[in-house]
Amino acid sequence: MSEKSVSMPVKMDEVEQGCILYNIDPIVMKYHYEVDYIHSYAQDSPFFEGLAKGELKGSKCTKCGGTFATPRSHCMTCGAETEWMQLPLTGKVHTYTTCYFGGQEFLAETPFTLIMVEWPGVDTLFLSRLIGVAPADVKIGMNIQAKFKRLSQFKPTDVYFVPA
Repeated sequence: MSEKSVSMPVKMDEVEQGCILYNIDPIVMKYHYEVDYIHSYAQDSPFFEGLAKGELKGSKCTKCGGTFATPRSHCMTCGAETEWMQLPLTGKVHTYTTCYFGGQEFLAETPFTLIMVEWPGVDTLFLSRLIGVAPADVKIGMNIQAKFKRLSQFKPTDVYFVPA
């Protein structure tokens, strides 16, 4: 019984793609890498759903009543479970910093202002960007208002603040 002869390659195909070599010893190089990433927000999903609807959601302890601007499933103080609560869309600047460097998503915006937002009756602060005011004009205690990207990406950066 004879098998049909199949021609097998004897050489790997070469492709014209390369890398940028920065150093030889040790070798340090840069090359493009792309991957699709599947991620679940799990118990934090209602927060991101809220952003897509123009809502800010925090959490409140079911036992001691502690409130958290950055939501969490369990209380930082007593460990009890929390429930979702609506946060106001207006607040105040608690503190701020001007960022002159940023990740790829923020390079076009540098310098940009990061703020910690405070609300009356909420025990923790919320980190976000402040848009529409020069860094020199930002003041602690400044009234601010939440704005949301029209086309939600289901990311924390879907919400930002402007002067109220």
